[in-house]
Amino acid sequence: MSEILISEMSFEQAMGELEKVVDQLERGDVPLESSIKLYERGAELKTKCEEKLKEAEEKVQQITLTRDGQPTGTTPFTEGS
Repeated sequence: MSEILISEMSFEQAMGELEKVVDQLERGDVPLESSIKLYERGAELKTKCEEKLKEAEEKVQQITLTRDGQPTGTTPFTEGS
């Protein structure tokens, strides 16, 4: 089975993969060279998760409300809004 590219992973996939990497590193039974590669992959997965969380946060921040506080939809996120 081929690995999914990190850039194509959903948040859940990246988080699951990151948990596996952390587990392997915590066990301490991985050779040094493999540990370095795992650490690098973990750093990439962490970045992916942070990007996905930021996207979700921006969407939530852009939900529009009526005067009585009921959601009416969303507006596109624009930097600085």
